[in-house]
Amino acid sequence: MTDLQMSLIGAAGVFVAGVFAYNKWQEHKAKKSVERAFASEHDDVLLRPGDIVRNEPSFEPKPAAPADDAPASVPVAAPPVARSDDAAEPPPAPVAPVATPVEAITPATELATSLVDPLIDVLIPLALEAPVRGDKILPVLHTLRHVGNKPVHFIGLHVNGDWEPIVHGGVYTKLQAGVQMASRTTALNELEYSELVTRLRAVADDIGAEPEIPDMIEVMGESRTLHRFVSGHDAQLGVNLLSYGAPWSIATLIGALEKQGFDVRPDGRYIMPDGDGGQLFTLTTNVTLGADTTSRLTLLLDVPCVAPARDGFGAMLACAKALVGRLDAVIVDDSDQALTDQALAEINSQVLDFYQEMEAADIPAGSTRAMRLFS
Repeated sequence: MTDLQMSLIGAAGVFVAGVFAYNKWQEHKAKKSVERAFASEHDDVLLRPGDIVRNEPSFEPKPAAPADDAPASVPVAAPPVARSDDAAEPPPAPVAPVATPVEAITPATELATSLVDPLIDVLIPLALEAPVRGDKILPVLHTLRHVGNKPVHFIGLHVNGDWEPIVHGGVYTKLQAGVQMASRTTALNELEYSELVTRLRAVADDIGAEPEIPDMIEVMGESRTLHRFVSGHDAQLGVNLLSYGAPWSIATLIGALEKQGFDVRPDGRYIMPDGDGGQLFTLTTNVTLGADTTSRLTLLLDVPCVAPARDGFGAMLACAKALVGRLDAVIVDDSDQALTDQALAEINSQVLDFYQEMEAADIPAGSTRAMRLFS
């Protein structure tokens, strides 16, 4: 074998060894990246039941410039007493008050905060390589709308400085994703979060962004804490109407309920509208859709989904009392025991306490935040 052949074989061996080493280094980098995404350097924190963990938002509302015609409140000082030794000194010039900056929340920013909510969502910033147009990225973002039964939303920092939902025609310098941490049924779990991270990285690659993935252990702890709160406040309050005599005909009943203000849906549901497109409470006949008669009606209030100002329980009770006279019925509990005015007043007091607890947790009943959690 010639020296040239030996040299070529040696060079080839060095090249193969170099490629192998480079590939191992790339594998090591990828492994470290995954470990950083899912490993935690913090101990899990045990929280008191009912505590809600806040994710600090990485977006800031745009401050508004103070209006030129805004009235200024200037303290009025008593005039100084003139003395002979300072009569020639001019009086001190009045000091203008320092304007306190006021944060203006635009409708777009308010909507963005309701979609990617720092209290109930995992916030995931997405750094962009360059400003992007909403038209270009919306088709990609729409491929990631849910993980499990948890909704995923995206918002963007518009070039005008406002955070807003991504729209056609908008140009954005930063993005942020949010996945809801809990629902009525479950908390966000490890499998769902892993799926989110995998799919979000693919979305980020397609739009030229780099996600900042929160630590999985911390996210799981916050999700379980939020779900404990939701489970502990998932209150549905019902009162029943029991016929004094013969069962009611469903055909006759529908007419009476429509006169009372119920919206009779094609699927057999009876909804009492709140006047703004929502519902105050519902009614069920406690029989199958094709039944001819019923002797029992149940009015049901979804307490966390109705704002206290609407007095859902009061409205439901007033409706029940009106139906008592219309249908010859009595108001009873689930055990068919008549509900006295004293018992109803006690229930109303408990409802008011419930509303105070939700308000204290910054999840007011009937708010967008509550409607998302209790949907």
